Amino acid sequence: MVVEKTGRQPGGSGKVHDDPVLWPFAAARLAMDACFWWLERGSVEQGESELPWTTPGTVALELATMRLRDCARARSGQPVLVCAPYALHRALIADFAPGHSVVQSLQQGGLDRIYLTDWRSATPDMRYLSIDSYLSDLNIAIDEIGAPVDLIGLCQGGWLSLLYAARFPAKVRRLVLAGAPVDLSVESRLSQLARNAPEMVYDQLVARGGGNVSGDEMLHVWSKTPERDDIAAALQQDLSDEEGVALLARFDRWNTETLNLPGTYYLQIVNWIFRENRIASGEFTALGRAIDLKDVKAPIFLLAGLDDDVVPPAQALATVKLVGTPPPLIAAASEPSNHLGLFMGARTHAYAWPRIAEWLRNDLSSALARSA
Repeated sequence: MVVEKTGRQPGGSGKVHDDPVLWPFAAARLAMDACFWWLERGSVEQGESELPWTTPGTVALELATMRLRDCARARSGQPVLVCAPYALHRALIADFAPGHSVVQSLQQGGLDRIYLTDWRSATPDMRYLSIDSYLSDLNIAIDEIGAPVDLIGLCQGGWLSLLYAARFPAKVRRLVLAGAPVDLSVESRLSQLARNAPEMVYDQLVARGGGNVSGDEMLHVWSKTPERDDIAAALQQDLSDEEGVALLARFDRWNTETLNLPGTYYLQIVNWIFRENRIASGEFTALGRAIDLKDVKAPIFLLAGLDDDVVPPAQALATVKLVGTPPPLIAAASEPSNHLGLFMGARTHAYAWPRIAEWLRNDLSSALARSA
């Protein structure tokens, strides 16, 4: 495996509030300091009041956990499914704005059959949904699209995609993991925050939400919103002109359109993945079967951010040692980007995502022959 690197070395402000991905874990830390309060507001319900999508599409399938969004421009060709993170914010993170959209960049890279997991905000009757529930619906979605698919996992959509590829290896042709936390033995702010709070803190968080985790509470407990410079770093664009002002307003609104998470699902992530590291240690059971990441032999592309202190490069790239994919079939790149910039950054979309699209299109038969 050759990792291409550009730009400066990892760094960051170290301020947890700078990255929305950390808020569900940061809130637990605040609880230990008795800083929780209850806010009698609900998360934004998915409907007409939401920000519009960047890429035209339709809803191909309605499931308990998601709406399967169909952005295909053709009915033939290799299908690609983008698995968005289900961690506080909408799947618009994958289709944020022109020049800042994973879906758009893949289309511009020549991929015509693209689908996206649009995860639902948890309602009271969803409080017992588990990781298995999300894997099961992901399986239904892939059967609907037509396996094998090229599966692209963003952040926490990455570990879900990897679990799926290990559980159903014949249904995944190629796998892309962008800023995906898998081996939590590699230190990061995310893993530290998850481990530092007592387990009862997370239990209380779920109990106070009536069995779910309130996205609105998470947003407001960690009350300082990202500053203009933080947003500019994520979008990798100057925000002082007219276009920048519009992007800033769109980001601010996206940031407030939070999702609730099912309590069972949330506690499994915190305890099984971030505290106990079950996926990397080979102790995770998915849909009744013990998961062995060595069963993943599909070609893999790993994308890491040099300035990502949520999932630092060492953690994002550590997955290569866990899977059964032959080295000639593994590609990787590190970009000068923070965590959100991997999915929303203009520079990342100018360089990394076109390369990923090309890798998905390319014939890997010569690499397959070398690995045989």
